[in-house]
Amino acid sequence: MPTWKDGKLGLPVREAARLFPELKNYLDERGRLDLSNREARILYNKAIAKAVFGLDIEYHPRGLVTTPVSRYLFLKTFLRGGERVLEIGTGHTAMMALMAEMLFNCDVTATEIDEEFFEYARRNIERNGAGVKLIRSNGGIIRRVIPEGERFDVIFSAPPYYERPTKGVLTEREGVGGGKHGEAFSVRLIEEALDHLKPGGRVALFLPDKKPLIKTIEEKGKELGYSVRDVRFRVGTRWRHSLILKA
Repeated sequence: MPTWKDGKLGLPVREAARLFPELKNYLDERGRLDLSNREARILYNKAIAKAVFGLDIEYHPRGLVTTPVSRYLFLKTFLRGGERVLEIGTGHTAMMALMAEMLFNCDVTATEIDEEFFEYARRNIERNGAGVKLIRSNGGIIRRVIPEGERFDVIFSAPPYYERPTKGVLTEREGVGGGKHGEAFSVRLIEEALDHLKPGGRVALFLPDKKPLIKTIEEKGKELGYSVRDVRFRVGTRWRHSLILKA
């Protein structure tokens, strides 16, 4: 399990500043990091990715500043190592795809819809010497994106989950899941996944602490014949959910 030298998952700001000295420009007089500043968040998370997980990550200037620790904790809830996995929407960092291969020894295929994000993901895979197979999804989720007959042990995603566009850092494609509670993308994903899972295969979704959203996806999953397990975990001050659906 990757840890920093104190045995905890994470990286003290002072150590991050040694890796990326420009971080010192975002520290106050008490040595606290201004996490409201996007560049500071990027530099800090790049340092965590490098020092804790051994990953060299390039962030897109307008993409979500993906936090390495939360993604690793999510993967830990369902990966045991050596599985054949498919990630839907790897994003510009390709961080979870890289972690799945390099930390869990998985055979990884990943998709991405956005042209610029796809190029960043490709470069991140290349710069880390990984063998992730990257596919441009062109608007599909799984059907007409993944060839018929391909089967996976696990299909996972950090899906969009908002009902409508927000004023936050997410682009519309990253953020809007559609439906009453933002569940539409996830529901379509678990429906399409049934044609590409091995017997006993699983779907895992990285979700916020949003009860109506989770309940709606759970109910649809059970209707489709999945057994459903919800793993709630904390990252910093926030709670996140790994919703695991077994076929």
